[in-house]
Amino acid sequence: MGSETTQNRCSTFSFAQARSLVKDLQKPNPAIYWTDFLLSIIGGHIAFHAMYFLPKWLPSGSLWLWPTMGISYAICVLLYMRCAMFIHELIHLPKNEFNGFRIAWNALCGILFLVPSFLYYPHVDHHRRKHYGTDHDGEYLSLSHSSPWFIVGFLLQALVLPFVALARFLIISPICWIFPSARPFVHRHASTMLVDPFYERTDDTPRLRRLIVFQEALCFTWCVWFLTCGTVLRGEVFDPFWIIAYVVGVSLILLNEIRTLGAHRWTGQGEEMSFEEQLLDSVNYPKRPWISELWGPIGTRYHGLHHLFPSLPYHNLGKAHRRLMRDLPSDSPYRLTVANSLTEEIIALFRRSMTQAPLAAPVADGVHPEAA
Repeated sequence: MGSETTQNRCSTFSFAQARSLVKDLQKPNPAIYWTDFLLSIIGGHIAFHAMYFLPKWLPSGSLWLWPTMGISYAICVLLYMRCAMFIHELIHLPKNEFNGFRIAWNALCGILFLVPSFLYYPHVDHHRRKHYGTDHDGEYLSLSHSSPWFIVGFLLQALVLPFVALARFLIISPICWIFPSARPFVHRHASTMLVDPFYERTDDTPRLRRLIVFQEALCFTWCVWFLTCGTVLRGEVFDPFWIIAYVVGVSLILLNEIRTLGAHRWTGQGEEMSFEEQLLDSVNYPKRPWISELWGPIGTRYHGLHHLFPSLPYHNLGKAHRRLMRDLPSDSPYRLTVANSLTEEIIALFRRSMTQAPLAAPVADGVHPEAA
């Protein structure tokens, strides 16, 4: 694999040394989680409703209408993106802790966005060393070895996924309630947030099934209300909220897909990868935080570091990364996880897919492959 060449040019990674540098940063701070999420979701909801009410508040033909609508749209998408990414933290937070936060996130975000937390439970497979990059990993595709049109299709699915989510909870969930025999198939094939459409979910316990039915019921109720509240409350046959929700939903999905394309280098070919291969296949974006934090919030711009220490809370990732870059050897493989920009990584991915070539050794601050 391409990463083998990279590994030969740098020292062997010392996990014990890296862990010793960040061992005091493992404890999540509840105050940060609550403050960050609540301010983000309240701000996002205000911006969302502003897009509906601004045309009613501002005079017809006002020069301020479209600029304020555009600003509200941008704020809404960015804040909603930040809120949605907390689902990633929920999976890695200590079990039986932060229960109030889990409930609040689902109530104020997960159910309303039709991404209840049960959809993301299989994310742990993405962090199992023997599963990463294989058929058992629902969040991985061999994009570096696929056609560029496959990547384009991956992005274009954002246009239909809002309808898929609506159908999942408005139609498929009641079918499972009425015909329980349909549940196993739906659980395997239509109950996971994933990248690989062929992934089959395997976890299934009575406790999980009860949680899924409960969250499905909440999503179903929300879908019914969302589709009827315009008629009930305002007497509108066609609710403008639908258009706003669709545009925001597509934008959120597309932004997350773009972020996902840059989260890895996607060089695996379906076989089990070594620890260092997995590390070098994941990417960190520590530069220009004023922009990278917008598209990669809640620690997702430090994806390489997250794969190294999955339980490290998002608010400590920046500090942990700086320590590792400062104290690890100058030829440590960890330095090769650093990328200059998301744009460069996505362009490099498209170039690899066009040639289906292995990954060339990356260049990171402090390590040049030629000299390592």
